Amino acid sequence: MAKPNSPVIAAIATPPGRGGVGVVRVSGHELADFARRLTGRLAVSGAGFPQARQAHLCRFLGQDDAALDEGLLLYFAAPHSYTGEDVIELQGHGGPVVMQMLLARCLELGARLAEPGEFTRRAFLNHKLDLAQAEGVIDLIDASTQAAARSALRSLSGVFSEQIHTWRDRLVDLRMLVEATLDFPEEEVDFLEAANAFARLDALQSDLVSLLARARQGSLLRTGLQVVLAGQPNVGKSSLLNRLTGDERAIVTEIAGTTRDVLRESIHIEGIPLHIIDTAGLRETHDAVERMGIERTWKEIERADVILRLVDARVGITADDHAIDARLPSGVPVIWIFNKSDLIGFTPPALPDESAIHLSALTGDGIDTLRAALLRIAGWEGRNEDAILARERHLHALRAALAHIEVARNSGQQLELLAEELRLAQEQVNTITGEFGAEDLLGVIFSRFCIGK
Repeated sequence: MAKPNSPVIAAIATPPGRGGVGVVRVSGHELADFARRLTGRLAVSGAGFPQARQAHLCRFLGQDDAALDEGLLLYFAAPHSYTGEDVIELQGHGGPVVMQMLLARCLELGARLAEPGEFTRRAFLNHKLDLAQAEGVIDLIDASTQAAARSALRSLSGVFSEQIHTWRDRLVDLRMLVEATLDFPEEEVDFLEAANAFARLDALQSDLVSLLARARQGSLLRTGLQVVLAGQPNVGKSSLLNRLTGDERAIVTEIAGTTRDVLRESIHIEGIPLHIIDTAGLRETHDAVERMGIERTWKEIERADVILRLVDARVGITADDHAIDARLPSGVPVIWIFNKSDLIGFTPPALPDESAIHLSALTGDGIDTLRAALLRIAGWEGRNEDAILARERHLHALRAALAHIEVARNSGQQLELLAEELRLAQEQVNTITGEFGAEDLLGVIFSRFCIGK
């Protein structure tokens, strides 16, 4: 919990630049006097100002009582505030000079500049948010799609945390039964069989598998997929990028080797961010600049989540294509794209392999099939409404907990092993909501926040 004597912190809570309204946020203990000194209301209104949870039209005064700005002051008395401490929000005119003047005045009155994420960190330490909810704050700010924003808001509202708590409470009940059996072995009644303990363990396992699947879906909403277009020169990679983005983002010519550097664009398919990366054509070349582009292409291919392997449908797969394929990283899904199908003079037959698609980047034929294939490889099932906007640490904790549950399920009558594995599973899920003392982890998480949040 935040210490009662923790310093007053202040920061500009709105983005840099000009705007109609800007906000300076202050958090600490017993800030009513701070507000009176800032506005000069002490002699006029005494202790009646500021009233909690009301907007006060005020002049914000400098050290010499000269007006710095005029705007609204909102005062939230502890514990009914975002941080759980007294919080003041100064809503002034949103020019950068005005905001800096107001912030400087708050620092003159004894506040210090807040560190990134410190307001939300105090909310966590004062039990206003758990760790998963706190991460929902930054996920909501960073959301790149409406689906991601809705999922982040659910996490911020505590939906994910409630599911974790419900699962953990059921696990605790089961642990109590196992511990009771260990503590009282002389009892005639077998606590585990009487309570149908192993059936309950099966149900816990099944629910955790479902929770992990939803978390994986939500993870896609956060990070998306790195999709790399790869192939020989002049097979239509840049044309496909333009078709997918719906804009002329890449230069397209009949000259092989036009693309010499990496070009990145982001699109969304059913709310899933896809980061499309156009690359230089792969071939042997003596051109030093083109060689540098090809080296960058291979680096992007090594980092890819999905590779779109383009070939010219009129030529098919050549010996040079086989040489390219020999260097592709193993384990990365590949979708074969037979592009320029509009130029082959006939309707190509359907390909039996779902990872191969005939299309025309020029006309758009086959693009919907490609979009569906990308969603299939992503494992996306269209479950926007119940997806959990999970982070990698959430997925790691859920996988580790599931592994412990599986060991527990196979422990047979080894009750000591069963009890230990259940305890370890509970420790893993506790890390998701922050019910542990990992100070280093907190520092990493909150350092990613913007200042003023």
